[in-house]
Amino acid sequence: MSEDREVYGPDRAERLVALLRGIAQRIQEFDRAGQLLERTAELQKLLGTARSELFHYEVRLTYDTPEIAESRRIVEEAQRRTGEVADLEDEDDDEPWRRLDEE
Repeated sequence: MSEDREVYGPDRAERLVALLRGIAQRIQEFDRAGQLLERTAELQKLLGTARSELFHYEVRLTYDTPEIAESRRIVEEAQRRTGEVADLEDEDDDEPWRRLDEE
């Protein structure tokens, strides 16, 4: 699979839901302890992580599904192999085996 392609599957969505619930729980804990404003640094970090993941969730339609990612990998591998074969098959070369000896 290309390194620039990402997969956004159900596991990642479940982790986002767990992250959001965890943040809600921490906020409630801080509030009950009267430390809501004193714990802003921790909240900022948690919210930053959540913001990043929420962005990825919003643009998930631009990601590959796991099935598409696997299909893409198979096609790219086949194209790579076809390119290797094409490199060996030079129609103008009367003696292609000599190139292999030279390499």
